[in-house]
Amino acid sequence: MVDLPVRRVGVFGGTFDPPHLGHLVAASEAAFRCALDEVVFVPTGDPWQKHHLRVTDAAARLAMTRLAVESDPLFRVSTCDIEREGATYAVDTVADVRGEYDGEVELFFVIGADSLENLHTWHRVEELCKAVKFIALNRPGHSRREVDTSFGAQVEFIDMPAVDLSSTECRQRVRAGQPIRYLVADAVEAYVREHGLYRD
Repeated sequence: MVDLPVRRVGVFGGTFDPPHLGHLVAASEAAFRCALDEVVFVPTGDPWQKHHLRVTDAAARLAMTRLAVESDPLFRVSTCDIEREGATYAVDTVADVRGEYDGEVELFFVIGADSLENLHTWHRVEELCKAVKFIALNRPGHSRREVDTSFGAQVEFIDMPAVDLSSTECRQRVRAGQPIRYLVADAVEAYVREHGLYRD
């Protein structure tokens, strides 16, 4: 019996409301710099850290995420967080994504470097740190090289290309009647327009 090579898989969670080109650049850069075989986009179901915010219906965010990544064979979308009941926690996401593979996988959690400041508040953080290595993305002008490793976190910092863009900005532009073409994939822009998202 031939041993299959261990697949290196990036787990990229987010609300993706909407997914924009910054998300795609981040995933592509993480894959290139860390030699990943695949990056899995995981739209959140019930994001516990955003209970104070209004989040678009999960089905619409899933549809937009699928449209955003469909042209890149390196990317795929997992529905595990949307299908799971209750709040979305990274430790559960990682376990579910691992279960989607038959062979052995090494998982890398793709995250903004600034989010590592709050790592100590994450649910079952020590268990999460044992399950993954972190790929921390430094946004332009916000470079970090250190993190609290008392939980056993293994972190590789990489610098992002200069894409200063957020989902909040995309939603605000739509609400103000401004274009988001070239800020999101063409198919995502068409979906937002067709379904009248972010206008109220």
